[in-house]
Amino acid sequence: MSFWAYMLHCADQSFYVGHTDDLDVRIATHLSGEFGGYTSTRLPVKLVWSDEFPSRYEALAAERQIKGWSKAKKLALIRGDWKLISQLARSKKE
Repeated sequence: MSFWAYMLHCADQSFYVGHTDDLDVRIATHLSGEFGGYTSTRLPVKLVWSDEFPSRYEALAAERQIKGWSKAKKLALIRGDWKLISQLARSKKE
């Protein structure tokens, strides 16, 4: 079974990061407002990034890591700009 970490761009320009074992169903639930919570008050939402993981633990770890990232780093992830992600990670450490 596969698991997914994903990021949604919300109508208020914020990002929501989560994980699931069924990406299509989870996104549909967010879009309908059924999921409740954060995204239900920020509709519409758009899936802007997702990645597949072999275990729920790894998907959850990715979710938690990305939630702690700056907006600039999240935008770099969406673009797949690994060089910038690396630079942003180093600049925070220094």
